[in-house]
Amino acid sequence: SAREQKLAVLDRGNLMAIYPVSTSKFGLGDWPGSSCTPLGELEVAKKIGDHATPGTVFKDRRRTGEIVASDSPGRDPIVTRILWLRGREAQNGNALARMIYIHGTPEERNIGFPASYGCIRMRSSDIINLYEIAGPGAEVTIIDAPLASMIPILAGPTQLVQTAHSTSVIR
Repeated sequence: SAREQKLAVLDRGNLMAIYPVSTSKFGLGDWPGSSCTPLGELEVAKKIGDHATPGTVFKDRRRTGEIVASDSPGRDPIVTRILWLRGREAQNGNALARMIYIHGTPEERNIGFPASYGCIRMRSSDIINLYEIAGPGAEVTIIDAPLASMIPILAGPTQLVQTAHSTSVIR
């Protein structure tokens, strides 16, 4: 949910986790050069970063050898893991060529607020967890609506248990 700056993980329709994210500070869309986050149905095209140390910096999807600590001042590189997204609809068909990723960021203080240049940013610990369970072809749906509009269990009587880095749902 770009509106809520949250990513929900579903496994066969069951809600497994909710993570805070950061989508584009330039809004939503998919035109080339827009720096916007695309909407709609996408999929994981490629996973990059197997076994990388948290904070490992990637440039052009290759490890640079540098490791950046969370909330380090200065640059804002892509870190830890990359899930490269491919659009499955006309409205997001440029996502692969635009290099739209779900990836780690050292700018963890900005998670929960639109701050990216089109990608979906996550805390390093969260992208490691997501990377382990989301394989190539995993479905990704980006919406501009509350998560409850797509995940009915969130609209019903449930208890959300929040930790420092994620939210779990208890029925």
